[in-house]
Amino acid sequence: MKYLVLASLVLSLATSCGSKKENAKKNIADAPVSSYAESITVDELKEQLYYYASDEMEGRYTGEPGQKRAVEYLKSQYEKMGVSGGMTDGSYFQTIPESYFKRIENDSENVLAFIKGTEMPEEVLVLSAHLDHVGMEDGQVFNGADDDGSGTIALLEIAEAFKKAKDEGYGPKRSILFLHVTAEEIGLHGSRYYSENPVYPLENTIANLNIDMIGRIDPRLKDDPNYVYLIGSDMLSQDLHDMSEMAHKKYNSPLKLDYKYNGKEDPNRFYYRSDHYNFAKNDVPVIFYFNGTHEDYHRPSDTPDKIEYELYQDRIQLIFYTAWELANAEKRPALTVTD
Repeated sequence: MKYLVLASLVLSLATSCGSKKENAKKNIADAPVSSYAESITVDELKEQLYYYASDEMEGRYTGEPGQKRAVEYLKSQYEKMGVSGGMTDGSYFQTIPESYFKRIENDSENVLAFIKGTEMPEEVLVLSAHLDHVGMEDGQVFNGADDDGSGTIALLEIAEAFKKAKDEGYGPKRSILFLHVTAEEIGLHGSRYYSENPVYPLENTIANLNIDMIGRIDPRLKDDPNYVYLIGSDMLSQDLHDMSEMAHKKYNSPLKLDYKYNGKEDPNRFYYRSDHYNFAKNDVPVIFYFNGTHEDYHRPSDTPDKIEYELYQDRIQLIFYTAWELANAEKRPALTVTD
């Protein structure tokens, strides 16, 4: 009997040691980052965007049935990939009461998904995109493939890439919130509601990378399409701008970082016109990724067949690389001191 007990003890110790070794945290510096970026594929982007910007979604107008279908779709995709809800109880919807809106007769929802950080979980990187569009008019559906189906699906694909890394032992050091906001088209209300009712304190939010229209080409750049506009990267934090530039070079992105609209004096006022602004006005450093407007902007003709999918893929991969560097950096980007 004593030999049997001794053998069991030895086996137990060996199993325990093996288990600890198996579950030991991997060095994030050894992560095959490019392979995670390559999981963002043209085929998956097409499949998801063609559905999200289909007539079935009825233009995703805030509070309407199409918008409700859109949020349920997003929830189902996060559930499928195993990414938890971002509310404190693990659910996905931050409900915004109809009383918060003007001229909207129903409640609406932000969709939140969350990957918890392994070393600094209290610090949160927010990636955002608006899930709504302008609805229908005279029986025509405004599909909103570029605006902002492109940003919405980008968040899903980036989340999937981070989840793949986490499953292989390379979870991000900081937490990442994937925030799909409602009611952007009627006044940035979804992001404003989140900024006034943050699930994670804004002082712990290290940056916001906001994605709104990244699937098309600005007509003025049709002969030089390998670009993405960046807005706001240096307005609150030189560190954020420098980290963005570093990620661009480190991972050999084929894109030109174009700062044409990066300024508070830009006559188009793009800095103030998407959801990053509700973070920026609360001193959260931001980058707004954008392809510029085009002839189908806010028209029924903004359809998924007009997306430049390979360019769209390159832009999402760049954002993923930038998010990777921010989530795993030694220090969060510091606010730039101004007079």
